[in-house]
Parts: sequence; C-alpha cells; structure tokens
Amino acid sequence: MQTNRVVIIGTGFVGMSYAYALVNQGTVEELVLIDINKDKAEGEAMDLNHGLAFGPRKMNIHAGDYNDCKNAAIVVITAGVNQKEGETRIQLLNRNAIIIKSVVKSIMASGFDGILIVASNPVDLLAYVAWKESGLDASRVIGSGTALDTARLRYEISSYINIDPRNIHAYILGEHGDSEFVCWSNSNVGAKPMKDVVNTMKEINFEDLDDIYLKVRNAANEIIKRKRATYYGIGMALVRITAAILNNENRIMPISVLNNNVYDCVNDIYIGLPAVLNRDGVHHIVWLELNEEEKEKLKVSANILRNSLDNINY
Repeated sequence: MQTNRVVIIGTGFVGMSYAYALVNQGTVEELVLIDINKDKAEGEAMDLNHGLAFGPRKMNIHAGDYNDCKNAAIVVITAGVNQKEGETRIQLLNRNAIIIKSVVKSIMASGFDGILIVASNPVDLLAYVAWKESGLDASRVIGSGTALDTARLRYEISSYINIDPRNIHAYILGEHGDSEFVCWSNSNVGAKPMKDVVNTMKEINFEDLDDIYLKVRNAANEIIKRKRATYYGIGMALVRITAAILNNENRIMPISVLNNNVYDCVNDIYIGLPAVLNRDGVHHIVWLELNEEEKEKLKVSANILRNSLDNINY
C-alpha cells in the first residue's frame, strides 16, 4: 500500500535543496534519502531532523535503500555526473543514461508502483530513458522539464511590470535547453493577454520580450558563472510538482512528458509541454493553439531531442 512517502535518489545540491524545501513546506509525511555514499545520506537526514522542531509538521526523515521505494508514492531521481574536460555532450549523455538505467532498475526491483520524477540533466532525454527502463505507463514517469524555466520567465516578466509573479501566466515550452522558447501567444497577466499588456503599460515594450527570453535561456549559465551550480530554484519547482501529485490538485505545469500526437512534432520523445498533474501522475497534456512561429520552434526543439536520443545507448 502506497504512503505519502517520497524517496530522493541522490543527495547532492539538487536533491538536498529539494529535501530542505519539502521539510520547510511540510509537503510529505515521510522522506527517505538514498545515495551511493551512505554516510552522506545519513548525515543529511540527521541534519534535516534537527530542524523539525521549527518546521510546520511532524515528519519521518531517514536514510534508506532501494527497498524503501516499494511503498513510496513518488521517487525522485536527482543523481548524475558532470561533464568531464574534453568530453562530448553525447559521451556525457551515455554516462548519465547508464546511471539512470541502473537506478531505475533498482527502483523497479523493489516492487515500486508509484510515480517517478526525473530531475537529472539533460532531463528530457533522461526522463525518456527512465520511462523505457521502468516499464511504467508514460503518465507515471515525469521530467521536471521547463518548470524552472517557466518560473524564471514569470519572475522576469514580473520584474518589468511590477506585478506579482503568481499572477503571470506564461510558459516556456520545448527542450530544457537552448532550443526552448516562450509561448508568447498564450501568455497572460491575470486575464489580460501579453500583447495587450505591452500595448497599455509603459514599463514594457515588444523589444523587452526578446530580452526577457534571453535572460531566461541564459539564467543557468549566469548562475553557474557566479556560484558554480543551480539548485534552489529546481528544488522548489520539484516541491510544487510533488504537491500537485500528492494533493491531487489537477494543476497545470510545464513538465517533460511523452508527446503522443497532442502536438504536431516528433512523438517518441519527452519534451516540455503543459500538463495536468494529479495523484495518478499526468492526467493529460494541455493543447495550446500555437502560432506558426511557435509551431516551428517546437518542431525544431523536438527534432534536436530525437537526434540526441538516436545517438545514445538506452
């Protein structure tokens, strides 16, 4: 029987930023940390437990092993390796694909029958590998996709027009990478279309939209230049995905999902699209009427992902 147990595979910066946000928001009843370095997982669990007196709820936090995945509602994979000097992107992909396949094999051997979330990069490709290896229905294998990119977009728009980012409704779609794009045709502030906002507010103009896109696309590189890695934003994005599932919210989020004839692009890939999330995972992908330029950008992004999959061993 499934519980509100979440298992995190990998206790690096991303995994522990996610864990810390889960604890502070009181999202789960039980949190299990798994890492190849068992001492690291145990130390992280101890550290989190010592803050529970200041948290919003009682939680059971401990280090564990793959057997703990059996009754978990959600398992989140943040494990992976960084690129070596002189290593090609495809070589890195192959190394991470091997890791993901091994991790998923161990998860499934436990009898796991919940929802699998992949946050390791490149997330669209590794979510696909995890789906293939798991044998689970595609609705129950999710990549974090463009959820963080979209949060960055909402923040940047908010900064221009001085409106709360929670009232900015806009999506980054496509690959979580250089070919991602803003779906401006379906962007709104409150109920007001972005085109009307630009035409009526002096704080923003159409030229600013390109600047906003570039800031979002280059955000990770700019953060890495300054602090070598990004992890707080994705940690909070993963909590939002987790809450949408556990609370059966039917919340729409841009995540990495299997395109299955919903959008006119390559089908056999995982790619960032808006989807409804609930206790069953992905209830359905939300179809947006894209303009011609956006349709072409989605096709380009999808083809890049397909070509990458064709060049790795999975």
